[in-house]
Amino acid sequence: MDARRHSTVLGAILLVGLAPVVLAPVVLAQVAPAAVSPTPERMEAFLLQARVSNVRDAGSGVTLSRRATATDGEITHDVHIQTVDIAQPVFQSGRNTEFNFKDTYRYNIAGYRVAKLIGLSLVPMSVERVIDGKPAAVTWWVDDVMMDERERMKTKDLGPDPARTNKQIQIMRIWDELIQNRDRNQGNILWTRDWTMWLIDHTRAFRLDSDLRRPDSLLRCDRGLLERLRAITPESLAAAVGNSLTEQEQKALLARRDKIVRHYDDRIARLGEPAVLFTL
Repeated sequence: MDARRHSTVLGAILLVGLAPVVLAPVVLAQVAPAAVSPTPERMEAFLLQARVSNVRDAGSGVTLSRRATATDGEITHDVHIQTVDIAQPVFQSGRNTEFNFKDTYRYNIAGYRVAKLIGLSLVPMSVERVIDGKPAAVTWWVDDVMMDERERMKTKDLGPDPARTNKQIQIMRIWDELIQNRDRNQGNILWTRDWTMWLIDHTRAFRLDSDLRRPDSLLRCDRGLLERLRAITPESLAAAVGNSLTEQEQKALLARRDKIVRHYDDRIARLGEPAVLFTL
């Protein structure tokens, strides 16, 4: 899938914080238009209405995602455009076979909406919009990217605050279990210069399996995040995601939420809150 780099400006203004889509690594010297700090409402209006130009390939990948420059006369900023929308009863990739396979722009939008619902600021804002006659996810481009996870792992660098970095990695693991993201790779984990993690590319998430894939990797959890996970109801989830997730996809997410919460409750009972919970 495509591996891309979206925008750090979101961290200061959104309740949330994956990408959209797998984008290929962007040359770090490539500079997007100057960062701006609109309100979430202003940003959403921009993504929905701004004039799009200078459309180009977002990077190597199989989903043909595009990068473009958008402007509404006041704000000029790059966006990511994804129109992939594939559904197959059986998908074969090498030795792996997946049933009920989907690769769809809708999941980038759903990713942002679910992240906002649970107060995570690590998924860039993404909206649905028609581009060149096709429904698309249009996503705010992440600026000020220092490196992706592939580059970070080369040096095992944890930045100036290793505890904060490790907490963000734990939150990413919870997030990927919640949405059952089967395409998390080092190219779609981005680190900005302030050592904030951004998760992009969710077009192959939101599977229908209710089981957790790697529960042994879920060691610790942000205290507030755990409470917000508990608070999700079928009604609040449906209101948040709209038509970006089917009813079946929503039910699967809720089933995984239940298992995540139960997993941490069990760990707290065995190890105590100080060993399990933290505040980011």
